[in-house]
Amino acid sequence: MYNKSLNELSAALHSGEVSSVELTQYFLDRIKRYDGEINSFITVTEEQALASAAKADKSIAAGQAGKLTGIPMAHKDIFCTDGVKTTCGSRMLDNFIAPYNATVVEKLEDAGMPMLGKLNMDEFAMGSSNETSFYGAVKNPWDSTRVPGGSSGGSAASVAARLTPIATGTDTGGSIRQPASLCGLTGIKPTYGRVSRWGMIAFASSLDQAGVLGRSAEDCALLLEAMVGFDEKDSTSVERDTEDYTSTLSKPLDGLKIGLPKEYFGEGLDAEVGKVVEAAIDEYKKLGAEVVEISLPNTHLAVPAYYVIAPAECSSNLSRFDGVRYGYRCEDPQDLTDMYMRSRGEGFGSEVKNRIMIGTYALSAGYYDAYYLKAQKVRHLISDDFRQAFEQVDVIMGPTSPVTAFKIGEKTDDPVAMYLSDIFTIAVNLAGLPGMSIPAGMVGGLPVGLQLIGNYFAEGRLLNIAHQYQQLADWHQQVPAGYTD
Repeated sequence: MYNKSLNELSAALHSGEVSSVELTQYFLDRIKRYDGEINSFITVTEEQALASAAKADKSIAAGQAGKLTGIPMAHKDIFCTDGVKTTCGSRMLDNFIAPYNATVVEKLEDAGMPMLGKLNMDEFAMGSSNETSFYGAVKNPWDSTRVPGGSSGGSAASVAARLTPIATGTDTGGSIRQPASLCGLTGIKPTYGRVSRWGMIAFASSLDQAGVLGRSAEDCALLLEAMVGFDEKDSTSVERDTEDYTSTLSKPLDGLKIGLPKEYFGEGLDAEVGKVVEAAIDEYKKLGAEVVEISLPNTHLAVPAYYVIAPAECSSNLSRFDGVRYGYRCEDPQDLTDMYMRSRGEGFGSEVKNRIMIGTYALSAGYYDAYYLKAQKVRHLISDDFRQAFEQVDVIMGPTSPVTAFKIGEKTDDPVAMYLSDIFTIAVNLAGLPGMSIPAGMVGGLPVGLQLIGNYFAEGRLLNIAHQYQQLADWHQQVPAGYTD
């Protein structure tokens, strides 16, 4: 049951082979059995999940169920969930019970999906390894001495270990795609504004985007269909018709033009990872695709531009966590200033503090033009690179991560090395484009991801391209040893 697709689970539920209560209990039991090893969940909502599953069973029996009804799932702990602790992986929100549901949560609840719980993550989504969480590091199910990637590491690890059929994540600079790559999953970040950010706790508002981590492109297509759509509560939401992503999954790829950026295959890319990516691209040639070399000349500027823009926005967004209205408050403050300083000093971890300080500096008088404004100009150049590339090709491909999963603690003392983990993913967020990572092979027993980048609102095309590859290769069906019973 643990390795069935969403379509297979839906068929089992609708045929009466299994009830939603039984299926939900099955995954809750797997969480109890295996999550002590990988630490992917912060909160398990067993009672709520079983109540939702019982409700789903009634809908199925009455013939009023949709395709997702009764299939359990889990949310990254960045989405507000009514009556359930929502922490963002931080001590600052360790006692915060959300009073409402995020739009994404509401949509999936309306679809009849029981929520198994809330998933571990880098604190306030700041990290590439899931080591900054107040609740401890998440372990990679393929090798528990290694990181699962971040910031959606709990989402990736839980799906890889088959503790949940599918999970939500968020992507600010690669936080869905990089952990998908490191854990052998399919992950998609849609076009900025395609999925509502209302109720999703903000890190960098012009970059954050909700998405999906699942086993396959087909599974991701099913969940994403239920998540997309205009939301009047979100001022950045795009008013655009919803799409049936599953109906185009089997479209042939004859004539597809794939762009390979020369900047993605040079210095910094592990040679063995590069070979796996190239082999996957060769499979696309067999499907009728044409490969074209392209250039994204400002790629090398993406990381420095991101680490000015994202900290600046985080500095602004996190100013609301002051110990006054909600969240952590220090004990026995001497006065208001003492309360502010100690609440923030004790409530935030070191990585969050570092980024707040950098962002505050970049926005300060005398430095705004030199840093923040210049970074925004670079962002425009990066967007132009992609625009010109998509005049020549239909999709851009390359490695998702320059390396496979690295050891826990290996890069914690070297922030530059950690930031470079996202060197191939960050530009996609700066441009607001959709991006995917799909499993493409293994190096030393660890997964390697192939990144697919599409033009604006080309989620359906990306899912189609990914799905066609997954009809030839079975990397997405691989399960880490120790989680197969």
